Amino acid sequence: MIICPSCGSGVKGDLCLGCPSCGARAVGPPLAKAEHELPSFGRAAAVFVIGVAMFSAFTGLLIAALLENKSALGFWTIVTAGEVAAWRVKWEVLFASIVVLWSGAQIIRSISQNPSRFIGLLPARIGFAGALTVAVLVAALIGITVPERLRQRQYSIEAAMYARGHTLHRAFLEYRDLHGTFPPDPDKYVEALRTLPDQDGSIADALRFVDPNGYSATSTVAAASTKTKSLVPRGVALRYANMAVNPEPAGAMSFTSYKLRLPSEHRFFAPDEDFFVEDGVIQKASDVTPNSTTSLRDP
Repeated sequence: MIICPSCGSGVKGDLCLGCPSCGARAVGPPLAKAEHELPSFGRAAAVFVIGVAMFSAFTGLLIAALLENKSALGFWTIVTAGEVAAWRVKWEVLFASIVVLWSGAQIIRSISQNPSRFIGLLPARIGFAGALTVAVLVAALIGITVPERLRQRQYSIEAAMYARGHTLHRAFLEYRDLHGTFPPDPDKYVEALRTLPDQDGSIADALRFVDPNGYSATSTVAAASTKTKSLVPRGVALRYANMAVNPEPAGAMSFTSYKLRLPSEHRFFAPDEDFFVEDGVIQKASDVTPNSTTSLRDP
């Protein structure tokens, strides 16, 4: 089978007799194979260029991070700049490293096995070493920052939990000012708090993270005196004087204390990371003493 150089069709037989498709004829027999062929340098050049380009790009990002930091040059300054550069190109380096390291290893193996056909083993190894160095540096710089980033993430989660706890405590106080007691029904306290004025939506947002079964309200009853004079609740006249206040029904119990559970994002695996809001005091579940005077229902 011979390929016609004019039309590209396959020709069976002698091309000197003419191509059946286009009629072109060969002007002579095909040239003989060269006695000496130069070995190829293309494979080694490709690995060398890619490896050096990766190393140069990472070095440029490192210098840019150093210039952004604007601090005195030192070992830890360089390490910090390297961490910033590594996090910026982590996904690009991951993809490029897989492709370059795998293909580079195959090319180096082919060059070493066929030295008569391919040359440039040393440049190929230099390029492969450059790509490998970048991959190792990025992995190491990201690895040493993971614990600190996890701590910072935990701090942000706890800060958000404290913010929600303070928002919910404000909502409970507003409910008590309006009705004279905290929400009495532990199954409907979320609906009760949703009735409060919420212009910025902070109460509604905080209620999305509460445990529907994690609320309890109690009442502290003081010991009555032996005197025949009846006790008059303090503040009743002030509470009734306010027209915006809806006093509790006659004979109903006024709850003066509450406890609320704020489950963490790992509610099924780490219950010790839950938070409790008890009369405005926010505590982590691991810090709550077991002999607490109030208890929540089992979720």
